[in-house]
Amino acid sequence: MKYSASLAGVIAISSFAVTTAAWADDYPNRPITLVIPWAAGGSTDVVFRTLANAAAKRLGQPFVVENKPGVGGTLGAVTMSKTARPDGYTIAQVSVPLFRLPLIQKSNWDPEKDFTYIVGLMGYTFAITTAAQSRYKNWADVVSAAKKNPGAITYGTSGQSSTPHLGMEQISAMAGINLAHVPFKSGSETSVALLGGHTQLQVEGGTWIPLVKSGKARLLAVWTEKRSKLFPDAPTLKELGYPLVITSPIGLAGPRGMDPKIVRKLQDAFHAAMGDPEVQKIMDDYLMQPDYKTSEDFRKFMLQEQSKEKALVKRLGLSMQ
Repeated sequence: MKYSASLAGVIAISSFAVTTAAWADDYPNRPITLVIPWAAGGSTDVVFRTLANAAAKRLGQPFVVENKPGVGGTLGAVTMSKTARPDGYTIAQVSVPLFRLPLIQKSNWDPEKDFTYIVGLMGYTFAITTAAQSRYKNWADVVSAAKKNPGAITYGTSGQSSTPHLGMEQISAMAGINLAHVPFKSGSETSVALLGGHTQLQVEGGTWIPLVKSGKARLLAVWTEKRSKLFPDAPTLKELGYPLVITSPIGLAGPRGMDPKIVRKLQDAFHAAMGDPEVQKIMDDYLMQPDYKTSEDFRKFMLQEQSKEKALVKRLGLSMQ
C-alpha cells in the first residue's frame, strides 16, 4: 500500500516535470502580456512597445501591452508577481524603485524572492527642464530664486520616491535649497503639468525630449556622465558642481518560479530586438542608453543596487530603519 502510494507520487512528479518541460519547449504558443507600470504615451511606454514588437518577430507571438501606473512605477510589476502564473505569458517592465520602496515604506513584496529577473535592457537619461517662457534661463537662476523663497518652486516627477525624486533631493541638499515635489503617475503627466504652468520644473527620463526639441521647454541640466550629443549646450550635474551621475537601469521580470528555458527564450528575443533599426531609432529619440544584462547578471546587479539605495535613503532621512 505504502509502496503503491510512493510509486504514484513519483509518477505524478515525473509527469509534472515532463509536462513543464514540454510547455517550455512549446513556448510561446499564444500572445504574451507585457505590463508597463507607466501611463501610455510616456517615454518608457513608447520605447517598450517598439521593443516588444521587435521581440515578437523573434518569438512568433505578439505582445499585448497593459499599462498599470502607480506607486512610483512598481504597481504593475508587483501586481503581476502576485497574480500571474510563472509560465512566461505575463511579464513586466521593472526598475530600481522595485528595490527602493521596501526600504522607505512598508511593502507587500520581496524584490529578491518574488520575481524572476529576465533581462536588463537600457537606462534613462534624466534631466531638469522648465517651460520655454519660464524666467529660469539656467540652473543658477533656479537656485537663486529658491534661496529667496524656500519651498516656492515646484518640480514634477513620475512618482513619490522615484529616481528623479530622490535625485532632486540630493541636488537640493547639495545646493542648500528647498524645492516642492509634486509626484505624478507618469512622465506624460509631468509634461502636461509643466506646459500648463502647474509646476515650474520637470524632472524626467526621456519624456522631456520632445518638449525641448519642439521649443516648448528649456533644458537646464542632464544627469549623465557626459553632455548629450543631441543637446550639447546643456551642462551635466558635475559641471554644475554636483558630483553626481544618476541613472536607473530598466529591464523585464516575471513572477518567481519561471522555467529557465522560457527565461532564456525571452532574454535572447529581447537582446536580439535591441539591434532592430526601429528600436535603435526610438531609443536614440528618447536618449535611452543600451545596458544589456543576462538574466543572472541583471538579478545580481539589482541586488547590488539595493545596497546602494539603502545607503542613499538613509542619508536622505527616508529609511524606515
